[in-house]
Amino acid sequence: MSKVIGIDLGTTYSAAAYLEGGRPVIIPNAEGDRLTPSVVGFLRDNKRLVGQLAKLQAVANPDGTIFSIKRRMGRRAYLDMDSLSDDREVLRQVKRRMGSDYGVKIDGKEYTPEEISAMILQKVKADAESYLGESVTKAVISVPAYFSVSQRQATVDAGTIAGLEVIRIIDEPTAAALAYGLDIEDIHTVLVWDLGGGTFDVSIVELGDGVFEVKAVNGNTWLGGDDYDQRIVQHLVEEFQRDYGVDLRKNKVAMQRLKEVAEKAKVELTSGEITRIRVPFLDADQGAPQHWETTLTRAKFEELASDLRQKMMGPTKQALADAGLQPEDIDRVILVGGSTRMPGVQTLFRQVMGQEPYKDIHPDEVVALGAAIQAGILTGEIKGKVLIDVTPLSLGIETQGGIFRKVVERNTTIPVETGYLFTNAADEQETMDVHVLQGERDMAIYNMTLDRFELTDIPPAPRGEARVEVVFKIDANGIVRVVAHDLYGDNSRELRISPRFYGLRREELEHMIEEAERYAAEDQKQRQQVEINIRADNMIRAANHTLEEADEDAPTALREGVEQEILRVRAALASGDSQEIKTRAEELEGKIKALDRATKKAEAGAVHASGNGR
Repeated sequence: MSKVIGIDLGTTYSAAAYLEGGRPVIIPNAEGDRLTPSVVGFLRDNKRLVGQLAKLQAVANPDGTIFSIKRRMGRRAYLDMDSLSDDREVLRQVKRRMGSDYGVKIDGKEYTPEEISAMILQKVKADAESYLGESVTKAVISVPAYFSVSQRQATVDAGTIAGLEVIRIIDEPTAAALAYGLDIEDIHTVLVWDLGGGTFDVSIVELGDGVFEVKAVNGNTWLGGDDYDQRIVQHLVEEFQRDYGVDLRKNKVAMQRLKEVAEKAKVELTSGEITRIRVPFLDADQGAPQHWETTLTRAKFEELASDLRQKMMGPTKQALADAGLQPEDIDRVILVGGSTRMPGVQTLFRQVMGQEPYKDIHPDEVVALGAAIQAGILTGEIKGKVLIDVTPLSLGIETQGGIFRKVVERNTTIPVETGYLFTNAADEQETMDVHVLQGERDMAIYNMTLDRFELTDIPPAPRGEARVEVVFKIDANGIVRVVAHDLYGDNSRELRISPRFYGLRREELEHMIEEAERYAAEDQKQRQQVEINIRADNMIRAANHTLEEADEDAPTALREGVEQEILRVRAALASGDSQEIKTRAEELEGKIKALDRATKKAEAGAVHASGNGR
C-alpha cells in the first residue's frame, strides 16, 4: 500500500510528513527545504511557479502572484446579492458573512481559492512522490480548528483537484497535540495556541492512555502573522511618505518589496531589540530609485501590533470557559506556528496562562507531523491511539421571525447525529423552507448560510400541528449532512452540505481536476526549466548571504551590483524565460564572486594592519 502523507496546508508555508518506522518524518521539497511557501506565480505562456520560486519572482510580478489564498477558502458567493433585499443593513450583513467574490483573476482568467490551493497541494504531492519514490494518492490535511463546514469542504475539494483522496481533515492544534503526545501515557490537559500566517486557534485537549480528546476549540480565522507583517508595512509606508512625500501604496512592486522586508524584520526582532531595514533601488515612480534605510525597534513593533495581540485574549478565555477550566488547570501549553516566536506574543501568553510554554517542539513542522500520525492511526500503522474531536461552531436552522435555532452546539464531540422537532408556522402549510446555518448569534442573519432547501408535500394541518424532524449528521471531518423528515407524511429530504454559496459545483470540480491533471503532465516536461529555476534560487540565497557577510569597507559599487542583479534574476524568474534566467543567474554568480574577493581582501588588509600595529 502506498504511503498516506500528512499535509499542513498553511497560509504562508506548507509542509508534508510521512511515517517511517512508526515515527513522523518531514518530507523535504524539490528545493531541499522542509517548508514550502504557499505562493503561486502565473507567468507568460500559461506557465506557473509554486513555492519558493513563485515567492522569489513576486517583486517583478506582483499582479501575477497569489499569497495567503487560505484566507479565502470556502468563501465564494454565486448569488447576485444585490437582488436579495432592499434593506441596506440586511445586505451589509449578508455580504459580511458570505463575501462577494473571494476568487482571484489573473490575465482575465478567474481561479477559485480551491484551484489555487490545489496547485500548492500538487507541488507538495509531486515533491513527496519524488522523495518517497512512489505514487501518493491519499492524505490527511490539516485546517484551522475554527474553520467552518464550508471551509473544510473547500479544503477537501482542493485535495480532490490535486489528485488526492483526503481521508481525514484534522484541526491544526489537534495535530500538534498528537505530535506532542505520541509517546505520552500519563493523563493531562494541554492547551494549544496556534498563531499561523493567517489564522489563530486555541484548542484544549485531554490526552493519555492513547486517547486524545478535544474539549474545546475557539479562534479567529482572520488573525495571523500576515497581519503583523502588514503593520510593519504600513509603518514603513508612512515613514517613507514623511521622508520623501511619496505614497508607496500606489506602487505594487514597491509594496511587494516592503512586504518582504517586513517579514524579515519581524523575524529579526524575535531575537534582537532593533533591526536595520535596507531597501536598495526602491522605485517610487518618482524618477531615480531610492536607496532607503531605516530602523525598527522591537518596542515600536510591539506598539504597532498591540491590538492584534489583544485579539488573542477573547478566544483563549472562551475556550477555557467552554471546557470548564481555569488557566491553572492546564498542565502544559504548546505554541504552534512561526508567529508564536514573537516575544510580545510569548509575553502575552505568560500573562494569560501564568506559565512558561513547552518549547521542545518545532512550531513550523509539528502540524504536518501530527497529520502524518493521524494518517498512521487511520491506516492502522499506529495502534492503540484514538482521536476524539469536536465541531468548532454551532449548527442549526432558521425559524419563524429569523431566529437561529441551534441543533448542534459548538464543541460537541464528533462524529455526531442529533435532531430537533419543528412544526409549521402557518395554517395548512404544505412546504417548509429549511435554511441551514452555522454560527453563534441568536438571529439567523448574523450567522453563516451553509445551504437551504424545501421539504414539500407536508400534509396540510393547523398551525403548530405538523411535525418535521431535522437531523444533523456530522462526520469525523466535520462535513455535514442534514435530513428533514415529515413524521406524518413520511416523506424526507437529505443533502450533504457542499454549499452552493461557497463550495464548488460538481461540473466545476470535474473541470478543475482535468485541468490539474493536464498541468501535472506538462510539469513533467518542464523538469529542466525547474532545475534552472532552482539554481537561480540558490544564487539569490548565496547573494543574500554574501551581502550579509560583506565587510562594510567592501566597495559600494560591488554591493549595489549584487543587489541590482538579484532584482534582475527575480524579473527573469517572473518572465519564465529559461535562457534569461540562466544568463542572469550566471551574471549574479560572477558578481557574488567579485564581492566575495573584495571582502576577503579587505579582511586580509585589516589583519595585516592589526599585525603591524603590535
